[in-house]
Amino acid sequence: MSGSHLVDGHKLTLLRGGVEYFPRLVAAIDGAVRFIYVEAYIYVLDASGLLVAEAMCRAAGRGIKVHLMLDGYGCADLPQTWVTQMRAAGVQVLRFRPEISWLSLRRKRLRRLHRKLVVVDGRSAFVGGINIVDDVPAGSSMRPRLDYAVEVQGEVVQYIHTVMRRLWVLVSWTNFRRQRERVHLLHKNTRSVRSHVVFLLRDNLRHRRSIEQAYLHAIDSARREIIIASAYFLPGKRMRAALQDAVRRGVKVVLLLQGKVEYRLQHYATLALYEELLGAGVEIHEYHASFLHAKVAVVDGHWATVGSSNIDPFSLWLAREANLLVRDDAFAAALRGDLLHEMAQGASVVVHENWRKLGTWVRLRARFSLAVVRLLAGVIGYAPEQDEG
Repeated sequence: MSGSHLVDGHKLTLLRGGVEYFPRLVAAIDGAVRFIYVEAYIYVLDASGLLVAEAMCRAAGRGIKVHLMLDGYGCADLPQTWVTQMRAAGVQVLRFRPEISWLSLRRKRLRRLHRKLVVVDGRSAFVGGINIVDDVPAGSSMRPRLDYAVEVQGEVVQYIHTVMRRLWVLVSWTNFRRQRERVHLLHKNTRSVRSHVVFLLRDNLRHRRSIEQAYLHAIDSARREIIIASAYFLPGKRMRAALQDAVRRGVKVVLLLQGKVEYRLQHYATLALYEELLGAGVEIHEYHASFLHAKVAVVDGHWATVGSSNIDPFSLWLAREANLLVRDDAFAAALRGDLLHEMAQGASVVVHENWRKLGTWVRLRARFSLAVVRLLAGVIGYAPEQDEG
């Protein structure tokens, strides 16, 4: 944990992994006096999941209005008996787009709730990429997966709260649940995109490209350094071109990408981009110490983002995502320092010359994987499972 940063009237605390995230989350839930909203893409009933569930039940027992929204695909394995128990304890539970059949090839199948958000009393919020699941699987000796979240207090929390309430009402209406309140459905962030702390959404309405455009603007404006850590990295032509243009301007562009093979199709699809990026002068570091789950970036030591959005078709074109954008030297330095430490201790640099010596079979497999991912995400609207997305 990097400590707290005061930015434009906000208090921001950068949290690394579940070991820092879950104690702060449980403390916030235990301190609630009015309401709690939680959105989860992955919720597993392991030690971390039970810890958070118990805190929500305690809050409901105190008379706090607790709202838990679970993605229907990412949380498909949660037993209905547990959901029933949570409801019996007073926790309101909704499922976002419940999964009907894995055979379904409808495009909306991938329009998942990929956000990882919590709001407590409209005064504090958590934004990031950390699912409600243990960092290290039971019985494993590996290091915790690398991931980040931000605890934020300040004006932007009101907008995050409104966004979560709005989705709750919409999903409740879709499920034909009775509404007891009218919510003013704000569509725009009341804070200017030029503010120092901005909450960014990606949805299929007014915010289709908000996160992607924020990345592109930061990349196009970079003068010294761009560091991007992305668990799944499959940018489109425009972003790849922007990164290459930055290199030509003399900007150091560094990518921290997944080194361990977690999902073969996505892994090999990303490899298909290596030749283009390495040839343009982009540095690629593969993270091998554990599984990389981060979705963060730092530009010029001042602009930083932490959130749920990968740089791939699933996040940028289909899913509901949420990132926090922060313009602050100290906050950016804390995130940058941690990323550089992880690159030095847990990653290896991909050397262009060595990469070019890889066999034809690897290159063909990579190109084929990229073509399949683009077909599935762009044409059919279906992609292979990303349970730790």
